[in-house]
Amino acid sequence: MAAIARFHILQQSSSVLKPTAISSKFPHQSSSPPFYCNPNFFRNNSHIRKLHLTPSLCANSSPNPENSSASGPSGSIVGDLLDYLNESWTQFHATAEAKRQLVAAGFHLLSENDEWELKPGGRYIFTRNMSCLVAFAIGEKYSVGNGFHVIAAHTDSPCLKLKPKSALSKSNYLMVNVQTYGGGLWHTWFDRDLSVAGRVIVRNGDGSFLHKLVKVKRPLLRVPTLAIHLDRTVNKDGFKPNLETHLNPLLATKHDDASVDIKDKNNKDSHHPLLMQILSDELGCEIDDIASIELNICDTQPSCLGGANNEFIFSGRLDNLASSFCALKALVDSSGPKDLSDEHAIRMVALFDNEEVGSDSVQGAGAPTMFQAMRRIIDCLANQCVREGVFERAIRQSFLVSADMAHGVHPNFMEKHEEHHRPELHKGLVIKHNANQRYATSGITAFLFKEVAKIHSLPTQDFVVRNDMGCGSTIGPILASGIGIRTVDCGIPQLSMHSVREICGKEDIDIAYNHFKAFYQTFSSVDRKLNVD
Repeated sequence: MAAIARFHILQQSSSVLKPTAISSKFPHQSSSPPFYCNPNFFRNNSHIRKLHLTPSLCANSSPNPENSSASGPSGSIVGDLLDYLNESWTQFHATAEAKRQLVAAGFHLLSENDEWELKPGGRYIFTRNMSCLVAFAIGEKYSVGNGFHVIAAHTDSPCLKLKPKSALSKSNYLMVNVQTYGGGLWHTWFDRDLSVAGRVIVRNGDGSFLHKLVKVKRPLLRVPTLAIHLDRTVNKDGFKPNLETHLNPLLATKHDDASVDIKDKNNKDSHHPLLMQILSDELGCEIDDIASIELNICDTQPSCLGGANNEFIFSGRLDNLASSFCALKALVDSSGPKDLSDEHAIRMVALFDNEEVGSDSVQGAGAPTMFQAMRRIIDCLANQCVREGVFERAIRQSFLVSADMAHGVHPNFMEKHEEHHRPELHKGLVIKHNANQRYATSGITAFLFKEVAKIHSLPTQDFVVRNDMGCGSTIGPILASGIGIRTVDCGIPQLSMHSVREICGKEDIDIAYNHFKAFYQTFSSVDRKLNVD
C-alpha cells in the first residue's frame, strides 16, 4: 500500500514449497529457512504438483524438484497463496506466475500490439512490461453498454533495487550499490539473508534479444548492523541509518577478478564481475550476452504459516500480493462456462506496478491501460454497430474494487488507531473511508460491497484514520477519478506493513477470496436493486 510510501515521500522531499502443516512445537524465529520448508518435510501429503515455468521467462538457481503441496482445510486457498508468494520475489515474477496460472486455466493470451477478436463467454489476458496484467471474462449474455466488474490491486512492494552502476568497494569488501523503492521500513532489511531477482535482457545468437527472469535463491547478500559496542546509544536514541551510506549490502570480500573476463566494458564498469558471473550461471549464458539487468534485492526466507495455531502468514510482499492472488483466484474460479452462462457483465482483474511510488508510469494505475482495454473490448463486441455513448454508459454501469492491504490494530500501539475503527485480524475485509477522498469509498459503494458480503454471510470491518494523523491513499482514487467509475477501497488487515517480513491472518485470505468471488457472482443482481440517479 502506497499510503505510507507517498506519506514518507512528502515528509522527506521453479517450484516453491507450501508449508501448511507446521508443528507448533518448533517456533521459527531465525532469518534462515526453517527445517519444515525442506521438500522432504511434506512428503507424507497426498497432493503433489509441479510448477512449470517457461524457460524464457524465469531462470531459477536450482532444478525444479517435486514439492509437496499440502491442501489445508477444504476450500482454503492459503496453501496456493504461499506458493504464489514464494514464486513471486519481484513484480516481474508475480506477473509471470499470474499469467502462467491464467493461461493454464484456459484464458487466451492477447497482445496490446495486435488486433483483438473477442466473443461472449471468452476469457482473455494481456500483460504490459511483464509487471502489469489485465484479465477478463465476458458474460455469455453480455450486450454492448453493459458494465465491467473489476478488482484492481498492485504487484510491487517496497524493496531495495540495484543502481545502474552497482559495483561498490569499501574496506576490502565488494558491495552492491542500491536505491530505495517506496516507503519501506528499512531497518528491517538489516541482518537478513538477501539475494537478487528480477529481469535481464540477453543477446541471442541471431542478433535478437531475449527477455528473461532470474532469481538467485541462495543467500547472496547481507546488510550488517553496527555492533552495539560501537553505537552505545542506539537503544536510547533509536536506530537511524543513513539510507545512502549504511544500506549497501555485502557481496564478498575482495578477490582477484582477473579470472572473470568481461569484454562488455559497460557491464564490467557497472557491476561486479562476480555478480555478473552468478547471473550468467543462473541464466545459462555467457556474461557478455547479458545486455541489461533490472534487479531487486529480495529476502530469501520462504513464506510460511506461524503462530501457536498456525493462524498467521509470515511473509514478505503481502502488501500487495495477497490481494492480487485473492483477486486472480476469485476470477478464475468464477469464470467457468457455467459461471458465465447467465452473466450480463464483464468480470475483470487489473494488477498494476509502481503503486508504492505514486502509480505515474506506463505500467502503473496512472496510465490508461485498463480504460483502453475496456474501450477495445467494447469496440470488439459492438460488431460495428456502435450506438451513442456506449463506452460512457458501460462505465456508468461498472464497479471497481480497489484491493490493497489494510492496517490491522497493533496490540502494542492501539492508540495509533481511531478508537471505534480498529480492524482486527481474522475478522474479514476492511472497508476504507476518508472524508477527504484519500480513499475512493462512498456511502453507496460501501453499501453495495457490504451487501454482497451480507448475502454470503461474510464479515466486514471499517477503517477511518485518526483526525490527528495523515492518511495515505491507494490506486482507488486514481482509477475512480480517471474516468468516473464507482469505486470502493478495501483491504485485508495486516501488521508490519512495509517491513521485509509482514504478517496477516490465515482466515482473512479465505474470507477475501470468498468476498471477491461473491462480488463477481452476485454484484449484478445487487446493483439492480438500487437506483441513485
